[in-house]
Amino acid sequence: MERKQFLSIFPLAVLGSGLLKNDILNAEKKNETMFRKSDDKIEKAILAMLTMQRATWEQGVAMQALLEYGEEELVILMAKEAVLRQSPDGRLAMLGEEFALSDAASPGEAVLWAARKTGDENLFEGFNRLLNYILYNAPRNKDGIIYHFTNIPQVWSDINYMLPPFLVVADKYDEAIKQINGVWKVLWNEDKKLLSHMWDFEKNQFARKDCWGVGNGWTAAGFTRIIPRLPDSMKQERNLLIRRLIDLLDGCLKHMRSDGLYHNIVDDPNSFVETNLSQMLSYSIFRGVKGGWLDGKYLEKAELMRKAAHSKFDNYGLIQGVCGSPEFDHPGTATERQAFFILMETAYKELNN
Repeated sequence: MERKQFLSIFPLAVLGSGLLKNDILNAEKKNETMFRKSDDKIEKAILAMLTMQRATWEQGVAMQALLEYGEEELVILMAKEAVLRQSPDGRLAMLGEEFALSDAASPGEAVLWAARKTGDENLFEGFNRLLNYILYNAPRNKDGIIYHFTNIPQVWSDINYMLPPFLVVADKYDEAIKQINGVWKVLWNEDKKLLSHMWDFEKNQFARKDCWGVGNGWTAAGFTRIIPRLPDSMKQERNLLIRRLIDLLDGCLKHMRSDGLYHNIVDDPNSFVETNLSQMLSYSIFRGVKGGWLDGKYLEKAELMRKAAHSKFDNYGLIQGVCGSPEFDHPGTATERQAFFILMETAYKELNN
């Protein structure tokens, strides 16, 4: 509990009690110890993350985690690398995924931040090349909805984290909302309050109808990044995203296990148990409550999910039992899962400190 909250509970006259003063000091000391331990875990998770080989979206989410945590020099170094690995058409950090499209926008926010921080023209040029590609050259359907890959006419639920937040930091707010609406239209299941994973525009059918947990988590986290950044002139769009986020959280939480974890396919108890959705939803809840667009009633569930994630933290700083790299069809470890542990812990600290 924050000191100002604690003090507001009691009349000021009572503070003359030495016992109460000691209680306050002890509570603050306990909080400081807790956050030091949290920092130690974050640092260990960062070290493990940085040892991992990374594809474009993995570089992007790792950069975002370090940016939100405040590791400025690491963000700048990784931004330089993302631009170094930029494809001729403008896609960032192109290593390991020849056909990545929306994924290659995921480093965009951190690259722009690093450009502004350093004044490095090469970083500005890299950001602008990506923006030009996304706005004018990226393959898309007849309604202008950008594909997840360059070589197949599909959108995945992952795209809500990879692409719209980049468009928002580029001040392309209308385009960001347009992309979100296009994906939501084909993937949202109103009865389940969950997103299916993949839609094929050419075949006009699902490429994967399963409600993949991490795909729903990508969307929750993407909306969480966008909501506070929409301008006052877009209150209607902001409120729509908040309603969608709440629906999505409610849909997922309905399937949360007693241990705070989820099955890889959220509504399929025969699929393996997975860790990362718990981190992604906890991050979204902590940020949403702090920002004032989510009710505090969600915190109890977020705390349980966070506890579950901590139980999967091993001696090397790896988060175990996540939807594992490189195929993401089995429990294992992955860069993005390290990143979301860092994001979750950062959001938790900012809410509680």
